[in-house]
Amino acid sequence: MLSRASRFWKVIGVAGALAALAAWPGIGQAQLGLPGIPPLPGGGSSGTQTLTGQASAVTAVVLGTVTSLADSGTLVDAADPLGTGQPLGSIPGLLSAEALHAATMGWSDQVASEASLGNLSMTVAGIGITATTIISRALAVSGGAPVGLSNIEGLTIGGVSVSPTGLPNQAVSVAGLNVVLNEQVQSASGIVVNALHVTDPLGLTDVVIGAAKAGI
Repeated sequence: MLSRASRFWKVIGVAGALAALAAWPGIGQAQLGLPGIPPLPGGGSSGTQTLTGQASAVTAVVLGTVTSLADSGTLVDAADPLGTGQPLGSIPGLLSAEALHAATMGWSDQVASEASLGNLSMTVAGIGITATTIISRALAVSGGAPVGLSNIEGLTIGGVSVSPTGLPNQAVSVAGLNVVLNEQVQSASGIVVNALHVTDPLGLTDVVIGAAKAGI
């Protein structure tokens, strides 16, 4: 059972995410069917809603080994918001980052999730990737289209500055790396948002930075 103090800070972190969500623009569009993204569950029936929420600052698969940093866990109860964070995080030989944060929270009619980190330094297949700030957000509301967005500042890949357009699923190819910015998968019941998704040409390394999922 969580202590009173840890639950307090967990809820404070989630509340901060929701304050940002309140300022989102109107409903957006996203593309369907990206490979490697787990499907979202269908909505509830007979008046019962099924809530789904999760966020993680980093999820990496290297040679079949999965490592996650600042993972909120899966939301199963609207009365129990989930949040986690760490000041520093690293995966040896792959990346380091600061201020890692993940949160997800639900109500009877909506779910909101957010993941973020700062000062990312990563090397994939010998190519350096850096960013000063990465944030992803996902919001699902009963009866409405889900919404997702991400924000990436100070992004460089292989020493080349890259400017995100803000549009879903912006593909970038630098020095053989496959990179997707603001990757989104949307269904009738929810959305998955990956702020930065990087894979090497051989598929040996697959890294998602800033993942947020919300469904209802």
